Amino acid sequence: MQTFAYQAKDKLGNIHDSSIDAESVDEARSMLAGDGLQLIAIEEESSGGFSLGGSRITKHDIIYMTSQLSVMIETGINLSTALHGIASQEKNEALKGLILSLKKEVEGGEDFSSVLAKYPKYFDQTYIALIRASEQTGLMGEMLEKVAQYLRKEAETKGKIRAALAYPAVMILLACGVTIFLLTFVLPKFEPLFNRKGVKLPGPTVFMMTASDFLLNYWMYWIPALIATGVAFYFFKRSETGRKVIDTVKLNVPIIGPMIRKVTIARSLNTLGTLVRSDVPMLQSLELTSQVCNNANYAQLWRNVIDAVTSGSQIHESLRKSKLFPATIVQMIAAGEETGRLDDVLEKVSSHYEHDVDLSIKTTTSLIEPIMIAVMGVVVGGIALALLMPIFSLSRNV
Repeated sequence: MQTFAYQAKDKLGNIHDSSIDAESVDEARSMLAGDGLQLIAIEEESSGGFSLGGSRITKHDIIYMTSQLSVMIETGINLSTALHGIASQEKNEALKGLILSLKKEVEGGEDFSSVLAKYPKYFDQTYIALIRASEQTGLMGEMLEKVAQYLRKEAETKGKIRAALAYPAVMILLACGVTIFLLTFVLPKFEPLFNRKGVKLPGPTVFMMTASDFLLNYWMYWIPALIATGVAFYFFKRSETGRKVIDTVKLNVPIIGPMIRKVTIARSLNTLGTLVRSDVPMLQSLELTSQVCNNANYAQLWRNVIDAVTSGSQIHESLRKSKLFPATIVQMIAAGEETGRLDDVLEKVSSHYEHDVDLSIKTTTSLIEPIMIAVMGVVVGGIALALLMPIFSLSRNV
């Protein structure tokens, strides 16, 4: 997997400087075309980047740098001096190198937003758009704090989702491992006993012995088949059709689906609200919102909204046609547009939904735990029962 930095134009003529992970340039071109972007330039990013001395730059490093920069600029320190001050105290050599590079280019006379756009691996389009808006209003210190808060919320939400999904992932791996161990190490030791003449094996035992025989004697087939399936799924997931199918399945999975819906809506509203409050042009705000959804269905919905707004319609009119947004949220957005207080409405709605997301994650976790324990019990108990049933039969015959 390689990382490619690219510059592309969307349907509205906006220029996007970002990066994408792909196996080759051709695959990256195909993925960008699938997202409706017209490629202008693309090149492979340096594999080393700013990872000096084995260190690397994390999202939390960017949040820390942004927050520190906000405080220093708010106190009246100019941008170049603030960057120098942060770099002089930074122990992470990778982050220090990045900050010094930013400082050097800012001192060269470039706008801070233009400098940030040269490092799409660390600063996304939303970050750059907010900084560009602050350069026009002269409130960079205040804007940097908004950016830090925005990034902090994003990181917290992602962390909560990972924590919620980590338990079922571990339980699934554990269940697969226990099943394979029982079928390949335990069950074969009972086969000589089960194969005695005159013993009629129960159906579950026959099924388990067949599965055990397949795992042991045909590993040269099922292992390559699993690898091939994994590779096929990987490429399918990266295709436009695959992303849509997988994202649709995610939204409709019981228990987890509602949580993903709420997370995606909260992220969309939070991003749009932050951008609108920061005086970023509406069409650009909607385009950036479509990019942060991480769900093909919601991204397409926001692109439809862009087309509708371009044609003279309002945001709520397009959202009302979709089932992806609850009617209550659409009504509140409509009220915000009618009163001219869309930014305030989006802020309140996103705050409410972020609280709802926290509750949804806790509910999902509390439901998943007993379900996964029950699944483990059924798997292990089923195999144990398949082992014990013929033993009981043999003891009765004796």
